[in-house]
Amino acid sequence: MKKLTLLSILMASFSLLFSAQGQAMDCGEIVVGSAISLTGKYATNGIHAKNGYEYAIQKIKDAGGVMIDGKCYNFNVIYYDDESKGDRGATLAERLISQDNVQFMLGPYSSGMTKAIAPVSEKYQIPMVEAEGASRSLFNKGYKYLFAVLSTSEQYLASAVTLAAEMAESQGKKPSSVKVAIAVENDPFSLDIRAGVSEDAAKYGMKIIIDEQLPRDLSDMSSILTKVKLLKPDLLIVSGHSKGAATAVRQIEEQNIKVPMIALTHCEAADVTGNFGAAANDILCSTQWAETLTYKDPLFGTAAEYEMDFKAAYPEYKDKSVPYQIAQASAAVYVFKDAFERAGSMDKEKVRDALAETDLMTFYGAIKFSEAGNNIAKPMVLRQIQNGEYNVVAPSKFASHKINWPRQ
Repeated sequence: MKKLTLLSILMASFSLLFSAQGQAMDCGEIVVGSAISLTGKYATNGIHAKNGYEYAIQKIKDAGGVMIDGKCYNFNVIYYDDESKGDRGATLAERLISQDNVQFMLGPYSSGMTKAIAPVSEKYQIPMVEAEGASRSLFNKGYKYLFAVLSTSEQYLASAVTLAAEMAESQGKKPSSVKVAIAVENDPFSLDIRAGVSEDAAKYGMKIIIDEQLPRDLSDMSSILTKVKLLKPDLLIVSGHSKGAATAVRQIEEQNIKVPMIALTHCEAADVTGNFGAAANDILCSTQWAETLTYKDPLFGTAAEYEMDFKAAYPEYKDKSVPYQIAQASAAVYVFKDAFERAGSMDKEKVRDALAETDLMTFYGAIKFSEAGNNIAKPMVLRQIQNGEYNVVAPSKFASHKINWPRQ
C-alpha cells in the first residue's frame, strides 16, 4: 500500500513537471525587430544594449513570460547590424517591417541612429521603445510611436555646472567666476549636451572660454587640450560617446592637464578605469542609472540585485561597473512587457496606447512618458571615479559619497 502511495506521488510529481514544461513550450512568440550597432564606432555600446535586451528577455521568460489574455508569450528579437551608419539603419528598419513583418521595435544605439530609424517606424505606425537615443531633438517631431525610457541629453552634464557653482561658493567665490571649456562630438546627442551646459552656465553668469567640436574619428583631441592647458578653465566638459571618453582620459593624462573639475559622458561604457587606471580618478561621469540607487521592481529586484544578477549571467562584466546603457536596455524590454499585459492584446495600436499610459517604477527608475514620448519621471546623476570606484556625488539627495575637489 505504501509502495503504491509513493508511486502515485511520484507519478503526480512527474505529471506536474511535464505539465509545467509543456506550458513553457506552449508559450507564443512576440517578434520584435532591432537594427543596432554591432560594428563601427558605436559597437561597444551597441553590444552593451543588445546584452541588456537579451538579459531582460531571458529574465521575463524564466518568470513565466508575457501574459496576454491568459496566454504566455516570449520575446524573440530579430537583430541586424547597422554598422553605426544612419542610412543603413533606416534601410534595415524598412527590411524588418516590410520583409520580416515585425510589428514592434526596440531602438538602436545613439541619438543619431535613432533619428535615422524613427521616421521609418513612424511611417509604418510601429511602436518603438528605445533606450539609447537621448537627444531632445527626437521629441519635437510629433512622433506618436516613439517612446524613450532614458532622460534627455541636455540633462546629462548640466548638473556638473551646478556642482562647479557650489564648489566656487564653498571657496568664497561667485559662481560667475567659473570658467568653462566644452569639447563635444558633432552629433545630435553631444550637441544637446553642449546646449544644456551652455544654458546652465548662462544662468550662473559663467564664461565659456573654449567651445570646440571633437574631430570626426574621435581619436585625437590634443589641440583642444593644448588650449585647455593655456586658458586654465575650472570645468572641462567632454562628450564623444565611448571612443571620445577613452581619448579624453588618455590624452588628459598624457598632456598632464590640470583642471579642477572634469566631466565626461560614457565613462563606464568606455571602461576608463579598466583601460587607464589611476588616470581616470576624480573624473565626473554622467549616468542614467547607478546600482546604489534605491529603485526596485518585482521582476529585477533592486538596482543592486540587477547588477549582481546581470554579472552572473554575463561574467565578462564581473570586474567593472555595469554600464547604464545595459540597464536602460533591459528597462525598455520591461516597459514593453508591461504595455502588452495592460493592453491585453498584440494589436500594435492597443500596445501603442498602453505605452503612452505607462506609469511604472523599475529597478532603473520611474518611467512615465510625456505626450512627446520622452521619460519625464527619472533624473540623471553624476558619479565620480574615486580610487577606481564609481560613486554617486550629485545631486545631493542621491549622493552616496562626497566629491573629491579640486581634481589633482
